Amino acid sequence: MWLFAMFDLPVDTKEAKREYVRFRSMLLDEGFTMMQFSVYSRFCASEELSKKYIKKIKSALPPQGEVRILSITDRQFGKMQVFYGKKRAETEKPPEQMMLF
Repeated sequence: MWLFAMFDLPVDTKEAKREYVRFRSMLLDEGFTMMQFSVYSRFCASEELSKKYIKKIKSALPPQGEVRILSITDRQFGKMQVFYGKKRAETEKPPEQMMLF
């Protein structure tokens, strides 16, 4: 399961910029990676783990702005189509599945 955190936060004052940096840093510290500006993703091995991260995001919400969370399956993530302009980069690879016995 993949979690996407998409946010639109104001940066018009020093305090708002601090809140933006704090929120973005929290996402990075929790293992999210930037897919696009203000769109961060993280792989979660279970729904319980994704709920943990959703709870952390909710507790770190800045007072201003908007944050949206989207959960998709690994299969849906694999069907993502990525289009580029002149500059092209590699797309993210899903993590290897672990086998439990």
